[in-house]
Amino acid sequence: MSPAATAQPQAIQAFDQLAEGYDDLFTKSLIGRAQRTVVWNVLTQIFQSGDHVLELNCGTGEDALFLARNGISVFACDASERMIQVASQRLSVEGLDTSVQFSLLPTEHLSEIECPTMFDGAFSNFSGLNCVVNLRQTAGDLANLLPAGAPLLICLSTRFCISEIVWFLVHGEFRKAFRRCFGHATATVGQFTVDVYYPTVRQLRELFSPCFTLQSVTGIGVTVPPSYVESWICKHPRLLGFLRATDAIVATRPWFRVLGDHMLLRFERVQA
Repeated sequence: MSPAATAQPQAIQAFDQLAEGYDDLFTKSLIGRAQRTVVWNVLTQIFQSGDHVLELNCGTGEDALFLARNGISVFACDASERMIQVASQRLSVEGLDTSVQFSLLPTEHLSEIECPTMFDGAFSNFSGLNCVVNLRQTAGDLANLLPAGAPLLICLSTRFCISEIVWFLVHGEFRKAFRRCFGHATATVGQFTVDVYYPTVRQLRELFSPCFTLQSVTGIGVTVPPSYVESWICKHPRLLGFLRATDAIVATRPWFRVLGDHMLLRFERVQA
């Protein structure tokens, strides 16, 4: 048996550094809200009031708090201590009655969760799993926490993001334009260097098999650009409205759905 993977120390330090400003940088941005709204629409179709859901890579708790407002209990994990602190502060301010528990726990340590009953489903939003080396291990750990038929939704950065390629080519940054295309890249966050992986849908289907079967793929940000275009898109709000409407049309269509900034995959736990 191969040894269990461990979280990237550099990634944890990078997200600790980002925690205080993350909501202003992405959560509250026009692009961030546009992309997250699409994910939320899917989440509210899949999860119901009264469900008990596991969230991986919860960040500042935006998704956990959203689900809690919809009557869903959430056990939310993240490897970054500062992210968990910010999320806990937000929870105390909102004073939600629905149960939300934030836990300092890397995805690589899911086997440490002690849960008397299985979760009704699980999800991970916005690229947290792109920093995980061994997704097969993650799939096995999740299989032990979810019953047959339970949904698993994961949102990852795609390997081929057309808007990113065009943006960087126009700005003469050829290396950045194709940085995702080889399946692995290093990202510099402050003074930290983080390994980022870009698996394809086919690879993800294989990595999560045989415990999970892939049910659907939805493109997130197919035409809506990545968040680093925020300062430019703020000057063109009508264009953003057009791009959001376009996304709604092409997000579930073959080819288009894997060419955006992110893709949301819905898996289902199969009978053991």
